Amino acid sequence: MAPQRRAQSGLPAGYKEDNTKGAMLRYEESLPKLPVPTLEETAKRYLKSIHPLLSKSEYEQSKKAVDAFVAPNSLGHTLQERLLARRDDPQYKNWLSEWWNHAAYLAYRDPVVPYVSYFYSHRDDRKRRDPVKRAAAIATSVLAFKKQVDEGVLEPEYMKKLPMAMSSYEWMFNACRVPAKGVDHPAKYAWKENQHIVVVRKNMFFKVPTHHNGTLLSNKELEHQFARVYQTAERTAPVGVLTTENRDVWADMHARLVGGNAANKATLQAIESASFLVCLDDASPVTLTERAHQYWHGDGSNRWFDKPLQFIVNDNGTSGFMGEHSMMDGTPTHRLNDTIMSWIFGDKLDFANPAEPRSSIPDPAPLKFHLSKENLLDIAKATTDHVAVMSQHELRVEAYQGYGKALMKKFRCSPDAYVQMVIQLAYHKFHGKSRPTYESAATRRFQEGRTETCRTVSDESVAFCAAMAHPLTTPEECVRLFRKAVEGHVEYISMAGEGKGVDRHLFGLKKLLREGEQVPELFRDPAYGYSSTWYISSSQLSSEFFNGYGWSQVVDEGWGIAYMINENSIQFNIVSKNLGCERMAFYLNEAAGDVRDILMAEGAVEAKAKL
Repeated sequence: MAPQRRAQSGLPAGYKEDNTKGAMLRYEESLPKLPVPTLEETAKRYLKSIHPLLSKSEYEQSKKAVDAFVAPNSLGHTLQERLLARRDDPQYKNWLSEWWNHAAYLAYRDPVVPYVSYFYSHRDDRKRRDPVKRAAAIATSVLAFKKQVDEGVLEPEYMKKLPMAMSSYEWMFNACRVPAKGVDHPAKYAWKENQHIVVVRKNMFFKVPTHHNGTLLSNKELEHQFARVYQTAERTAPVGVLTTENRDVWADMHARLVGGNAANKATLQAIESASFLVCLDDASPVTLTERAHQYWHGDGSNRWFDKPLQFIVNDNGTSGFMGEHSMMDGTPTHRLNDTIMSWIFGDKLDFANPAEPRSSIPDPAPLKFHLSKENLLDIAKATTDHVAVMSQHELRVEAYQGYGKALMKKFRCSPDAYVQMVIQLAYHKFHGKSRPTYESAATRRFQEGRTETCRTVSDESVAFCAAMAHPLTTPEECVRLFRKAVEGHVEYISMAGEGKGVDRHLFGLKKLLREGEQVPELFRDPAYGYSSTWYISSSQLSSEFFNGYGWSQVVDEGWGIAYMINENSIQFNIVSKNLGCERMAFYLNEAAGDVRDILMAEGAVEAKAKL
């Protein structure tokens, strides 16, 4: 379910407005803390989640390990007490957030592209085929959104009428991930002292002012700035490709870049402190798959992949967005991109300001790197490594036009759960079995909340897929099993959104083991590792203003399947390490049709019964 973006009334007791913090953060301190489920709750839910994945003997072994973990006076109870103490410690707003940011993102050493970053592909803007006009309209809109964030007046989001955490918006602008050995760190710069964006063209970086004499540049003034970049950019060494490297390798390269020339430090700071990046690519992607490749990774140059916000504009006027994931999940950037596109397509801002640009505004200032022989060798290595990494991946966009959420709602189904079952069926068609599947569930109703895992595979989903594969199963039985699987999925994702999933709780308990304590059998059991090996990593973000959204798989033998559910279509972005994306696209298409057909048949039977 997408967050709502309007003020709600009648909030439950405990939610208090602190207007001294501004509209955006007014509920932040009164949001509940992320809960810690009971050991018994998690044990029961965990066993239910692994049951469909294991043989009978494997399950019995895992059950013994879980029973021992929750037995009276076990180490499991000691770990639970430590976790409850951490939850209640006033120094932590969220018992998980610091651990999760570190383990899942900042300490992760593989390249951010393709393994951490993600992209959106914007719908075409027929009024702005000229890339100068497209770039200016996007920049104008993003700056208008940024003004609301900087001034703290952006309205909070709501989920089921409850306000959501907005703290991650503070990492949206004027921020950057910075490489360091072992673990990276996030850098945040004061917006009042850094009123500029960085524009990249032909690998050359330009510092472009966003304000002049205290006022924002108009759309026409930004058009002038982008036009000057197009006119003056000269192809140069792609320093930005360094950000595609393994994080420890990039940390060493970063040190050589800074140490090689004092001016490089100032150039790096100008990029890191910029409000956001606009990348003017000399490419003209047409198909949805071509666009997805361009926004996801391009050729590795003309980017700075450590920035949380990069807007990409191509020579043919197509545009998209790329985000870095470490301090902020997809829902805030989805809101940003969806909002700016709605403003652009609805002409909600003053894009046609007739006033001539102020002549006193300086032209874009080139940001120059002084490159040593070592730096150039680093760039060559990073380029080679990036090509090698991306050559292992394949991507396919499957734009299914048969139907969308309008029909799913007529079938009385949660659209998200419906598509999750389509994905399960497609995987079963391809591989002949079901394997652990991740779907992201938002926990932003809690302070500093981010995500929890929704474990999609269930006894019900496995029974449904097996029934669909069996030639003698009746359509009525398939429908019955489908509806049970959908109900089970809705139940799990609802619990996950309430902070009662399995994975983050077990992660927290394991983190609190002390030196010398024996690792409980639960964590040594093969099922624990297998059940969190995501053969399908999936997530949904939908917008009528996007024609693409995606990211990578998370294990070499797995799939990354991002999907958008629009009113009359479903779009899948399929990524794998050369496992056969074209075939997966075929099976997703076929599965979507199969599910529709059995539910249409159910509707026909019901209609006949009423006659």
